[in-house]
Amino acid sequence: MNLPLFIAKRYLISKKSHNAINIISGISVAGVCIGTMALIIVLSAFNGLSDLVQTLYNTFDADIEITAKQGKTFLLGVEQMQTLKSTEGVTYCVEVVEGNALLKFDDKQCVATIKGVSPNYEQMNPFDPLITEGIFNLKKNNIVFGRGISYRLQSGPDDSFSPISVYAPKRGNISTFDEEGGLNELKMYPAGVFSINDEFDDKYVLMNIEKARQLFDYTNEVTSIELGLKPTANVEQIQQQVSTLLGNNYEVKNRQQQNALLYKTLKSEKLWTFIILVFILIIATFNVIGSLTMLIIEKKRDISILHNIGADIQLIRNIFLMEGMLITIIGAVLGVLFGILVCWLQIQFSLVRFTEGYVVDAYPIKFEPIDFVSVVGVVLLIGFIAAWYPVRVFTRRQLTF
Repeated sequence: MNLPLFIAKRYLISKKSHNAINIISGISVAGVCIGTMALIIVLSAFNGLSDLVQTLYNTFDADIEITAKQGKTFLLGVEQMQTLKSTEGVTYCVEVVEGNALLKFDDKQCVATIKGVSPNYEQMNPFDPLITEGIFNLKKNNIVFGRGISYRLQSGPDDSFSPISVYAPKRGNISTFDEEGGLNELKMYPAGVFSINDEFDDKYVLMNIEKARQLFDYTNEVTSIELGLKPTANVEQIQQQVSTLLGNNYEVKNRQQQNALLYKTLKSEKLWTFIILVFILIIATFNVIGSLTMLIIEKKRDISILHNIGADIQLIRNIFLMEGMLITIIGAVLGVLFGILVCWLQIQFSLVRFTEGYVVDAYPIKFEPIDFVSVVGVVLLIGFIAAWYPVRVFTRRQLTF
């Protein structure tokens, strides 16, 4: 039988001579519980939001993107393209032409980034869930643009019979005295409006790649090639194979490398959120110090009796250390359970909702096992330190050897 644990459990549940000690012990358990619950809820909500942001970016960004290290455009040979498409794990190979252009509708105009894509782009990146107006249709003279551009132009699928003028500078030496002759113009019709986030909604216009080449005076060139991979594919291995195939003149980036700043920001935000909540938890565990201090003072007579019948100082310290750890463990277990319960209620019933206009209706929640391990580990460590200090200090004062 573990004697320190047995006595600590009796001390925890037994009625104290001073009711304040029971109240402080309850407050200690509640403090650890609330702190743990907050960590679980906030980290799970942050995981959900991060996963949502990454999903939105993944809708627009390919698994692997190929660009030229020098120059804006490039042209791969037929054999290279065939090898690229036949690479194991690659399911889609999309040619892309990007460039800035001026859009004009009636008396309104704005500058946007034109992204011309080959017909299999929609298969690689299903856009239907992101379309808020109209449909995703890039055939012929159709375009699909972000909600921000739609707002600035005051145009949308309802104006499908009123074309939008798209202008881009012609390539080559153009006379500066002939402004109209120096511009290519296309008449395009809005088929749909998408909504991802402000970064995309205010920037991108999607169109057929042949129309984009016509606008920018390209023939068969591309500004990038996007690869869609099988869900089970090894991204790093395929990335290395593609780099070896194309040589040193091309940059081959995976999703994280395409948005390195985004992923670093999400990780650092989660880390700092965790640290801030841990500091709050540390403040909450001060109650454990107060509870153990008062308990040690109340049990002065018991400490003396145990010492007289042969208990050494280490055994006595272990009793009160176990008392503090029991408070921490009970609070941590309750906190984890309540945190999971609150998150489950949010998942099932969407208790906390976004305002109108967001991609999702309610705050997303995502559980990650590493979070539970980290939270429980940190809580137990803080609880141990909070219990060790008063036990070390005050048991020395109660005993004279």
